[in-house]
Amino acid sequence: MKKIISFDLDGTLVDGLYGEMVWNHGVPEEFADEYAIPFENAKTLTRKEYESIGDGGLEWYNIDYWLDRFGLEITADELLDRYESYIQLLPFAREVLEALRERYTLIIASNAARIFVEKELSYAGIGHYFTHVVSATSDYKIVKKGDSFYKTLCDELNISPHEIVHVGDHRIFDFEAPTRFGIESYHVHPEGNGRERVIPNLKALLDKL
Repeated sequence: MKKIISFDLDGTLVDGLYGEMVWNHGVPEEFADEYAIPFENAKTLTRKEYESIGDGGLEWYNIDYWLDRFGLEITADELLDRYESYIQLLPFAREVLEALRERYTLIIASNAARIFVEKELSYAGIGHYFTHVVSATSDYKIVKKGDSFYKTLCDELNISPHEIVHVGDHRIFDFEAPTRFGIESYHVHPEGNGRERVIPNLKALLDKL
């Protein structure tokens, strides 16, 4: 019997625009100011550096790493605060959390660094729905791309893979990896079109469960 539902955060419960603004507007804007180059050039340069690591690397998620690498004086807190108005819940998120909290224990399992996770949960006003919040990259020092993350999560919660459901928008991190480990997983994708375990939005999760 399922006891726990695990949610990814960015792109699943919260619109990814916030992260987009921090990483692809805020950082290059600071870079452009620091080195007196046009914003578009700074955006191209910072993006190239991000891609040199890729989303499978821990550094990809570490804002302090990038601010230091680029020699920028702004703090991570200042940068995250600047764009907090872009933190918006995705459609049906609160409605679905409200419905599911009556029957399941809800947790967050995100690749985002804890500084992002805590900021988004607080600003969006949904932190109280979750009994457990995990940042894979900050807390476990791994990325949700393989069995190791989900095994560690289950061990920490003292449950078997068959007692948890995971929901997220990344095909590999939130669907293929947990499915391989034996976790019932749902991939949130706007073109779900009724395919098994691919749902177009969070509201469709209620029908699956």
